[in-house]
Amino acid sequence: MRKKYYITTAIAYASGKPHIGNTYEAILADAIARFKRYQGYEVFLQTGTDEHGQKIENKASAAGVTPKEYVDRVAAEIRTIWDLVGTSYDRFIRTTDADHEAQVQKIFKRLYEQGDIYKGYYEGMYCEPCESFFTASQLVDGKCPDCGGEVRPAKEEAYFFKMSKYAPRLIEYINEHPEFIQPVARKNEMMNNFLLPGLQDLCVSRTSFTWGVPVDFDPKHVVYVWLDALVNYITGIGYDCGGHSTEQFQKLWPADLHLIGKDIIRFHTIYWPIFLMALDLPLPKQVFGHPWLLQNGGKMSKSKGNVMYADDLVQLFGMDAVRYFVLHEMPFDNDGIITWELLIERLNADLANVLGNLVNRTVSMSNKYFGGEVRSTGAAEPVDGELKAVAAGAAEKVVRAMDGLRVADALTEVFAIFRRCNKYIDETMPWALAKDPEKQDRLAEVLYNLTESIAIGANLLKPFLPATADSILSELNDAPRALEELSSFGKYVSGTHVTDKPEILFARIDPKVIAPAIEAIEAKQHPAAAAEEAPALAPYKPEIAYEDFEKLDLRLAKVKACEEVKRSKKLLKLTLTVGNEERTVVSGIKNWYKPEDLVGKTVVLVANLKPVTLCGVESRGMILCASDEEDQELAFVTPEKALQSGYVVR
Repeated sequence: MRKKYYITTAIAYASGKPHIGNTYEAILADAIARFKRYQGYEVFLQTGTDEHGQKIENKASAAGVTPKEYVDRVAAEIRTIWDLVGTSYDRFIRTTDADHEAQVQKIFKRLYEQGDIYKGYYEGMYCEPCESFFTASQLVDGKCPDCGGEVRPAKEEAYFFKMSKYAPRLIEYINEHPEFIQPVARKNEMMNNFLLPGLQDLCVSRTSFTWGVPVDFDPKHVVYVWLDALVNYITGIGYDCGGHSTEQFQKLWPADLHLIGKDIIRFHTIYWPIFLMALDLPLPKQVFGHPWLLQNGGKMSKSKGNVMYADDLVQLFGMDAVRYFVLHEMPFDNDGIITWELLIERLNADLANVLGNLVNRTVSMSNKYFGGEVRSTGAAEPVDGELKAVAAGAAEKVVRAMDGLRVADALTEVFAIFRRCNKYIDETMPWALAKDPEKQDRLAEVLYNLTESIAIGANLLKPFLPATADSILSELNDAPRALEELSSFGKYVSGTHVTDKPEILFARIDPKVIAPAIEAIEAKQHPAAAAEEAPALAPYKPEIAYEDFEKLDLRLAKVKACEEVKRSKKLLKLTLTVGNEERTVVSGIKNWYKPEDLVGKTVVLVANLKPVTLCGVESRGMILCASDEEDQELAFVTPEKALQSGYVVR
């Protein structure tokens, strides 16, 4: 019986069209799944869409449609994009699927009945995009600690999960299973920032909106989106909370790999394992928090007009070219970069020159010199040894890299074969051999070695660039080989004829020729052109009376000194002078300003905000900043002319 391998992606939030950074995860998961199938595993790849929550309810209302109509449209678009990049999923689950919703209700009820969930009231600061509550001490500069967005006060009846009950058990599990959270830096972050300081009970229901799975025994509540979303990994393969799980579930669970973005690793390595412990289910074997694909060093944002979509890229460059770029350019644990210039440069250098040109001229030489016949003559020379060693040794290196989820490294090892082939052509100079009648056997042997090496490389390439690999093997008239066969050089059948009409696998891209198409895409994504699709303004907050505004004490303050806050990636410590007073304020603007850039600047201070301690530093107030809805662009508020610090802003 074949070993199983169950791999999942995070389910995409159905609030809008995913960009190439989101799509990268589907491509990465597909490459891993395809390689595991090649290794002989019985693979089940699950992906899908997360379709409940207040944000979607609001977007549907703004669009004048029901939430279900809204998510039906977006989910179909997401699935189309996943198909467009070749994702070979076995189930595309939607959290609006009837079987999923039924199990969410049963799971919630079971956790309530066994005492893990209780009813109470929640009063705190709520972030709508993250669907999360925070206490004042958890906020960073008065904003959401996860996304940096605006929060608002909220109080409502809610159900809570007793997270602290299972925290010691989870800490013990993580310590005993160092492979559970990868890369290691993610594990350290979860332990030091969340688990070891102590977990608070988690809000797992809402009453302020209705678009969600109803709590069947208390219908005014809907299930909190993360409990609803996370259990898709078990409901999608047949889990039944009543004890009647399918054979598929029994075979596939626990998952071998949850593949997620690093921004949601807390939910998958703390909340999700604790839910599973409460359900008496084993934990997934590994959670890998992959890095982000950035555009010019920053996150993609509709408001900045720097979003790149997979369908546009596939239309311009083809599916496998897009797959190659994102798989090759994303490091194991650091963010990758995508730009139009880098994309064109990489595709020309690697796909057109190294691979496409190699295959074309090898097949063309076989046709030119031997009527398409490729045969081994035994006319070997010492120079052949290195090429054979690289080709025959590649499979082991690729397997080792893929076992460590180092997909970019694995792809590099495959291309090492093709690069060595090009060097081999320069070393052996087939065109010179062709001129000497006495060197015909040697010429045939050289072309055989090249063809065999390319065939080995094409087989290893298939999980990453499936269509390209099939095209190469078709041109060589060679059948796909088992992985274990690739460590032996010489499996290509001598006397086989290659195609007499080789195709150009990847043509070189002329930046000038393709520039108008890129400009058209960028114009479409520009904030002004995309205003209808993605309004730059955040939703207005509820009306307040003038008396409420009068409670704010806004003052001009001058930045006397500024430094980074230790143990924080976002915070700066500002020493402000407010008239003849000096005070310290902590602000989460490190991503936008260097400390030395702020010294001497005049800012607007909320002077009567209750002091809070952030990363060990007391913050007495908050400086005002303006930003787009996604916090990609941010600037502090300052008067249009020089005024004395301490002046009241009103």
